[in-house]
Amino acid sequence: MPVTPVLTRRWNTPESWTIDTYRRLDGYLALRTALAGDPDDLIKLVKDSGLRGRGGAGFPTGMKWGFIPQGDGKPHYLVINADEGEPGTCKDAPLMKADPHSLIEGIIIAAYAVRASRAFVYLRGELIHAARRMRAAVDEAYAAGFLGRDILGSGFDLDLVVHSGAGAYICGEETALLDSLEGRRGQPRLRPPFPATHGLYASPTVVNNVETIASVPFIVNYGADWFRSMGREKSPGPKIYSLSGHVTRPGQYEAPMGTTLRELLEIAGGVRGGRKLKAWTPGGSSTPMLTADHLDAPLDFEGMQEAGSLLGTAALMIMDETTEMLPVVRRLTEFYAHESCGKCTPCREGTSWMVKILERIEDGRGDAEDVDTLVDACDNIFGRAFCALADGATSPIVSGIKYFRDEFIPVSAVTTRTAGPDGTVGTPEPNTSPDGAYAGAH
Repeated sequence: MPVTPVLTRRWNTPESWTIDTYRRLDGYLALRTALAGDPDDLIKLVKDSGLRGRGGAGFPTGMKWGFIPQGDGKPHYLVINADEGEPGTCKDAPLMKADPHSLIEGIIIAAYAVRASRAFVYLRGELIHAARRMRAAVDEAYAAGFLGRDILGSGFDLDLVVHSGAGAYICGEETALLDSLEGRRGQPRLRPPFPATHGLYASPTVVNNVETIASVPFIVNYGADWFRSMGREKSPGPKIYSLSGHVTRPGQYEAPMGTTLRELLEIAGGVRGGRKLKAWTPGGSSTPMLTADHLDAPLDFEGMQEAGSLLGTAALMIMDETTEMLPVVRRLTEFYAHESCGKCTPCREGTSWMVKILERIEDGRGDAEDVDTLVDACDNIFGRAFCALADGATSPIVSGIKYFRDEFIPVSAVTTRTAGPDGTVGTPEPNTSPDGAYAGAH
């Protein structure tokens, strides 16, 4: 599969993170072009390119920019979601470390398009090295006149702040991120109203992912048709795929949208140790798992939906044939129970109870109805919370049971029998204990 790097083209260049290297490799040329034009023309260009959000939802970027009301007399804000807390996702951090100026240039162009005079990069607290690189790059951009007052003599002003969060997964949800940025506890907001009209400080706000905004300078430089020449009709452009787990060469692989896992595994050396593929996630732990039957499903928004999953952040966690699915699902569910902000009852209570049931099954204390109880609990949680964390918490369980149900049936439900006085084995004893363990085990 021929691959021409776009977003990662500078990553292997010596001192790729410096402004001198960036400018030598066509950096900030797109900014001059953008500032010479009309903001509305930029919005139209991004709409025509078909760029969709790379943070998971896949919402059309140009359309999101177009939602910002103009002439309302309020300040406008641009916020970059660099929280990147999804298990398996690791694309934004290396981009910010290797090529921070591509993000900064994209931010300036996007802010100009939506008439924002202040922008923020909200980084996950653990991304210390990325934060240092970003702050150093921001200082370089200010010194070069690309940030601050009257940028390149255009009359456009922009201040950019790099803010580190406290390491809460929930702050990857855009409204929880905005609450955190305002100094409050990170919890999702009830919508409507939406951030486009009531975002940061109750003002019109655009929230975009790092990879989304880093794509903008390339679109300005080379045009919408060039961008659409890669990927598929409804999901065009290049994409950074993160391969981790049981793969020979884990890492970041840039390829056109719609590339298949089979093609990516060929580049990455296949499943580690020559073993067979058992399961994988297309977009991190919050997306339903798939199997080897889906190796040729296109890795884009429509392709993954047709396969019964979601592209998410394109975090491909590979699990080989030796993987036991019950412990995997239990660990992931523990993560969501721990990271739940506690605002919604279905998420706060549901994730905790699902962990207990999974632990009980794994310990051999479950009963035959536990699997159905898990599915029923997921059905009562999905779509009934303020944000998608609860939905994501159900994905490992529902998909795990869908494809590997036999691994979730408690051994006790199959093998536990009661011996009669004559030593013969009869039927299982009824489950009467409060914690679900068999009464005969006490």
